Amino acid sequence: MKPLVGVIMGSASDWATMTHTTATLSAAGRGLEVLIAGAGGAAHLPGMTAAKTRLPVLGVPIKSRALNGIDSLLSIVQMPRGVPVATLAIGKSGAVNAALLAASILANKYPAVASALDKFRAEQTAQVLKSPDPREVR
Repeated sequence: MKPLVGVIMGSASDWATMTHTTATLSAAGRGLEVLIAGAGGAAHLPGMTAAKTRLPVLGVPIKSRALNGIDSLLSIVQMPRGVPVATLAIGKSGAVNAALLAASILANKYPAVASALDKFRAEQTAQVLKSPDPREVR
């Protein structure tokens, strides 16, 4: 299957977080259908990307040293009306969830993606059900 999700970053140091998008999954002119943009600090990259394409843009705030990613989160989430960016959690959780959200978007069109996403969710549910009820553990 050709790549459907593009992963872009503000800098090479963002790869430590953004690598989690590819561990969970894999521009319109190249056949891409969803973009995941990770950025730290002022985090203009997801918004600038959304302003230049009609593809869905999923923003992942990178954890920063100064404000632990709160600055990145606020920069991505505060896009002006008319330029939407879906903003995920800061760091690794956001990267993983961006990949899963991209899969959810693509699952409506690609049966193989839908099947992989259904399998992932079933395995996730099975893992939760194997865990003991915390109210019963003493």
